[in-house]
Amino acid sequence: MFGDSYYTGLVIKIMIYAVFALSLELLVGQTGLVCFGHAAFFGIAAYTAALLTPQAGPVSIFFLLPAALIVTALYALITGALSLRTKGIYFIMVTLAFSQMAYFVFHDTKIGRGSDGIYLYFKPLVELGGWAPFSLEDGSTFYYFVLGALVLTYAFLAMLLNSRFGRALAGIRVNEQRMRAAGFSTFPYKLTAFVVSGTLAGLAGFLFALKDGFVNPEFLSWHQSGAVLLMIILGGMGSLRGAVLGAFILTMLQEVFQSQEIFGDFASHWNLSLGLAIIVLVALLPKGVIGLPAQLGARFNKGTRP
Repeated sequence: MFGDSYYTGLVIKIMIYAVFALSLELLVGQTGLVCFGHAAFFGIAAYTAALLTPQAGPVSIFFLLPAALIVTALYALITGALSLRTKGIYFIMVTLAFSQMAYFVFHDTKIGRGSDGIYLYFKPLVELGGWAPFSLEDGSTFYYFVLGALVLTYAFLAMLLNSRFGRALAGIRVNEQRMRAAGFSTFPYKLTAFVVSGTLAGLAGFLFALKDGFVNPEFLSWHQSGAVLLMIILGGMGSLRGAVLGAFILTMLQEVFQSQEIFGDFASHWNLSLGLAIIVLVALLPKGVIGLPAQLGARFNKGTRP
């Protein structure tokens, strides 16, 4: 696989989007907070990595990664503290508004250098006291680095959801008023989930900036927020495995429908094909692809019942 840069890049892209989808799953699937501005965290971390990397040479990853995550976490803390004062459709609209404001900051000011974006000429150095165990410039090393990030993110969220904190989030998702009546102050739980979710989305954005060596305002666009929401819907909301599966499905659908070898000139209209495919999948699989075995099992049992 490492001999073909296209397939290596595609798998890396899927793994990064899986981290992105997992971050939103914590908020939407586990806490019941539908956020439509998640791309802001993705893009802010990517821009932080690009802005802090000079054109003259690489910087240490032990500086660059924490800096990107801290900036994203602070943005999530501020916007979360304000957004979580609202509920339902108002929460969706406020998170979208914050995301669009961040988009225009990078699109319309010199900070983000407009729609031209910023090139990131060097991947960061992994170096301790002059000892460099590996280099991220190597394609196979970067592949394993992203794979490690995905595994750690999944393991972290699995442990978090099995903890008392995770059970409190589940209670908030099912019935927040009942949680309050039981003595839980739900706001700190929701704000913590919002910050953790935003920071993990920032990790995905940081990795994507390193992968492409380029960032532009599209990283923060509402299209990006919609795409990651589609990933967890297609995979199956309420499941970490569903989020990973959804990232794989949506990325592969995009790749297939953009392929001129398969669709010829019609590939230029790939958005139309993708939209139709999503409609069909959502209609046939209301619980996502992760719910397909249960759906087939129920249909089979119904068919064999005397």
